[in-house]
Amino acid sequence: MSLTFSLIQTNLFWEDKQANLDMLETKILSIQEQTQVVVLPEMFTTGFSMQPHLFAEIMEGESVQWMKKVAAQKRIILTGSLMIEEGGKYFNRLIWMLPNGQFGYYDKRHCFAFGGEDKHYTAGKEKKIAQVNGWKINLQICYDLRFPVWARQSNADELFDVLLYVANWPTRRSYAWKSLLVARAIENQCYVVAVNRVGNDGNDIEHSGDSMVISPLGEIMYHKQIDEDIFTITLQKNALEEIRNKFPFWKDADEFILK
Repeated sequence: MSLTFSLIQTNLFWEDKQANLDMLETKILSIQEQTQVVVLPEMFTTGFSMQPHLFAEIMEGESVQWMKKVAAQKRIILTGSLMIEEGGKYFNRLIWMLPNGQFGYYDKRHCFAFGGEDKHYTAGKEKKIAQVNGWKINLQICYDLRFPVWARQSNADELFDVLLYVANWPTRRSYAWKSLLVARAIENQCYVVAVNRVGNDGNDIEHSGDSMVISPLGEIMYHKQIDEDIFTITLQKNALEEIRNKFPFWKDADEFILK
């Protein structure tokens, strides 16, 4: 059993939704390989902006409709996060859009207080595990990476298979990004798929990309620094199961409940 991801590492137009949607649509439609899940960076319509009062959309808005259209046209699952307004609150929300127009979503749990995100956005409260073709995928956003308990396998009977991160992670902390991604793969005995942006944003913060795919043993299967890139990779479920059967470390994990 396999699952194919396409990672889009790209620069973003600062707070310019239409330019980003046009650019990303061109990139997505250019993918020649057969793929099942296309992954965009965090806040792919704007960059990591603290102005949701100006740029947030509702779930019925243009960007979610765009995701629905592109997912249907390309026959893919399309995922990435954007600003969403709901009930008078703003969320950094990852949308998991299916080709039939159905979708799920995950609201970023850990708002980046160092950058003021906690003052503008409401933190999510629930883990979200997407399921496709027998795979379980734990959806995460950027700063969530620093909090291993939030990502940790918590039910030995329902292990997830992939940790997926979308990010706007700055170059100045790229060592932490790369190190923690490897750690999350090893400690959870799962694949990690992580997409980060490149280029400078409107605050002149540089992003080096460093998008990665990592095996359950912590081996780097893909890593791209600095340049824009579109990369497609197929992950194998039997390889994951062989590792877990050979090294059943997950059985010895501590039990815990998140509150």
